[in-house]
Amino acid sequence: MSLKPQLEAIIYAAEMPISLDQIVPLVKESVLAETPEIDPVEIRSRIRATLEELIADYSGADHGIEIRQVAGGYRMSTKPEQHDVVRAFAKSLKPPFRLSLPALETLAVVAYKQPVTVPEISEIRGVDSGGVIATLLDRKLITTAGRKAVIGRPILYKTSREFLLRFGLKDINELPSMEEFEKLLAESFQSDLLAGKEQTKQSTEGPVATAPNADEAEISEGTEAASSAETA
Repeated sequence: MSLKPQLEAIIYAAEMPISLDQIVPLVKESVLAETPEIDPVEIRSRIRATLEELIADYSGADHGIEIRQVAGGYRMSTKPEQHDVVRAFAKSLKPPFRLSLPALETLAVVAYKQPVTVPEISEIRGVDSGGVIATLLDRKLITTAGRKAVIGRPILYKTSREFLLRFGLKDINELPSMEEFEKLLAESFQSDLLAGKEQTKQSTEGPVATAPNADEAEISEGTEAASSAETA
C-alpha cells in the first residue's frame, strides 16, 4: 500500500496532533515491504519526506483544509480563508468556548510575556490577577514553569500545550504581532456585539431566547480563538 494515503488516513483519524515518532512504527512495515533493505534512518527520512509531500498537496487552492505542524505533531485543520463558514457551522452545533474579559487579558499577558509571575501580570493589568490565573489553570490554557529566582520565589506561568492546540499554533513563535492582533480583536468584539444585540432582540420577542452574559467573550477554535486570547 502506498505510504502517502496511509499517512493521510492516520493524520485524519488522530484526535490530537500526531508526531513523527508516533507515525514511524505505524507505517514501518509498509515501507519495509516496498524496500526490504532500507535501514531505520532511511525509513524515518522517507516518512518525513512523504509528509512534506502531503503537506504540499493540501496547500493547493482546491483544498479547504491543510496539514500543519501543531504542538509538536501533524494535524489537519481548516484553512484561514474558510474560517468564517466553519465558525458559523461550529456555532450551530455547540456552545462557544467562553472566557471572561479579565481572563482574556490575563491569558494574553502570559502568552506574550511568558514565563511570568502573578505580581508581574497584576502590574501590567493594573488589577489583582490571582483569581483569573486559577481559571486559566482550570481550563488548562496555562501551566506552571518553575519559580522565579527572587525573594519569595513566586511561581512562573506559561502557556500550555492545550493553548497551542486550542489556537492551532505550532509554537508560541506563531503568535501574531500586537498590531495584527489588535485588528483581529476589534473585528471579533464587533462581531460579538452584533450577535449580542440580535440575541437581546430575540429575548424580547419570545419566551425561550436569552440574552448573552455581557461579561463573557466568545472564543471559537482556531484563528478566532487566538485573536481573542492573545492581547494584553
